[in-house]
Amino acid sequence: NCLPVAALIDDRILCMHGGLSPDLTSIDQIKKIEKPTDVPDTGLLCDLLWSDPDKDTQGWGENERGVSFTFGPDLVQLFCKNHDLDLVCRAHQVVEEGYEFFAKRQLITIFSAPNYCGEFNNSGALMSVDENLVCSFQILKPA
Repeated sequence: NCLPVAALIDDRILCMHGGLSPDLTSIDQIKKIEKPTDVPDTGLLCDLLWSDPDKDTQGWGENERGVSFTFGPDLVQLFCKNHDLDLVCRAHQVVEEGYEFFAKRQLITIFSAPNYCGEFNNSGALMSVDENLVCSFQILKPA
């Protein structure tokens, strides 16, 4: 309950566990989240941890997890434009190749656990960002 909620790399790449929030209008709001804290059932902190992108959603949608929201590619593109970001980087969902782009490559999901829980045959991935903000990937194949 004391770990950072998000990270901003060179003012261009925003990283978090979950995703966007309808309550997030300024990156500075993230810095103002008081810690330690418990994760609430709704609101900014909840969404940063639990929201999910959905290619079939425009705007905000209901999340089948029963918490937070889904968000469409339109919101990612608008968010990046409004906050002068190149990329939103998040985790929180198993993706087959270990990483997966969304919203015209303005959002990436990175999942580092290959063969997740022994139930998925997914690869894992690690993303490195160099001094020029060029992203590269290391793929961890399932055993």
